[in-house]
Amino acid sequence: MSAISLRHVSKQYGQHAPVLREVDLEIAEHEFCVFLGPSGCGKSTLLRMIAGLEDLTTGELRIGDKRMNETPPAERGVSMVFQSYALFPHMTVFENMGFGLRIAGVPRDEIRRRVTEAARVLQLDALLERKPKQLSGGQRQRVAIGRAIVREPKVFLFDEPLSNLDAALRGQTRIEIARLHGRFREASSVYVTHDQVEAMTLADKIVLLRSGEDVARLGSIAQVGAPLDLYHRPASLFVAGFIGSPRMNFLPATIVSAGDGAIALRLNDSGESLVLRAVATKQRVCAGERVTLGIRPEHLSASPAHDTAEPSCFIVRTVQLVEQLGEAAYVHLDQPGAAPLLAKAQGTSSLRPGDRQAFHLSSDAWHLFDERGMAISLERAVLASA
Repeated sequence: MSAISLRHVSKQYGQHAPVLREVDLEIAEHEFCVFLGPSGCGKSTLLRMIAGLEDLTTGELRIGDKRMNETPPAERGVSMVFQSYALFPHMTVFENMGFGLRIAGVPRDEIRRRVTEAARVLQLDALLERKPKQLSGGQRQRVAIGRAIVREPKVFLFDEPLSNLDAALRGQTRIEIARLHGRFREASSVYVTHDQVEAMTLADKIVLLRSGEDVARLGSIAQVGAPLDLYHRPASLFVAGFIGSPRMNFLPATIVSAGDGAIALRLNDSGESLVLRAVATKQRVCAGERVTLGIRPEHLSASPAHDTAEPSCFIVRTVQLVEQLGEAAYVHLDQPGAAPLLAKAQGTSSLRPGDRQAFHLSSDAWHLFDERGMAISLERAVLASA
C-alpha cells in the first residue's frame, strides 16, 4: 500500500509560470524518499504541500487511503523537521520535545514516556533540562527531530535539516537519521536536500526535480529511482550532469555511421574517431546526427599505450591540473572549446601539468544522449577504437 500518493499535482502562484507541474508519485510505507534538485525547482514547496502548509493548485494528494487536499495540517498524521530548528528559547529540551503532545491533550505520563524514549534514542538524556542556547547546533537539530518522533506520525518530513550544520556534524547527524528511519517501523520519510551525498546515502528512492522553462514543457520530475539507478542509468543530460560529484564529462560528437551493432562517431572538438559497439539499439540513430558522449571521471583512466588490439577506446589529452586528495587524484584535461574533462586517478599518480597522455574510456560505462538531451537506449555495448 502506498503511504503517499500524488496524482497530477501542480503548483502555480497567480499568473506566474508553474513552480511544480504534473507531479505523479507514489511513496511506499517505510520508504525513505529524497526530493533532490537545483534551487528553485520546488522541492520544499512539494514537501510543504504534503504537510498541508501549501495548497495544491491542481491534482490530488492522498496519505494512506485518505484524500488530504482539504485536510488541515494537524490532522494529516505527519511531523515536520525544518531547516531552522524552530525551538522555543524559553523552554527546556524536555518541554520543547513534548510541546506538541501537550497542546494535543496527551496525558502527562504518556508525554514523559515518549519524550524519555526519544531522548534515549537521540542521546539527549543528559540534556533534557537545558535550554536551546546551551546546546550545540547538532544537539538543537536532534531536539527538533525528537519533537517530530514523539508524535509517532505516519510520515516524517525533513526540510533540509542538516544545512545549518558544519561538515562533521552533517555526517554524524545524517547517520543518526538513517538509523532512526530503521526504527520508524511503518512510517515513511520524505527528505528535501540539495546535497547529493545526503541523497545518495539516505534514499531508497530519489525524486530529481527540474527547474526553469523545462518545467512547463516536460513536467517537474526529471527521473525517479533508486540512487544507483540515477547514477548508472540517467534518463537525460540533466540527470547525468546533476547526479554525481564531480559531474559526468560530456563530449559533443556526430554520428558517422550506425548499423550492424555498431555506432561510429567523431568527437566534434578534437576530431577523434570512436566506435561504440552495441548488441542492439532501442531507438534509431542516423549518420549526421549530433549527440553527446558521457563518461564519468572514474571511468576515464590514464593508459600507458594506445593498444588498438584491445576492445577499448582512447582519447589523447594534455593534463592541465592535478588535484591531490590523498587516496585519489582528479586530473583536469584540456577539452577544445569546452570545459576541461576530469579523470579520476590513484593518489600515487605521477601525472603532472603539461603531460600529453592517452586516456582509456571504460568499455561498459559510457552514455549517449541525443540532441534533445535524452539518453539513447542501448543494450550492453563495447567501446572500440576506430
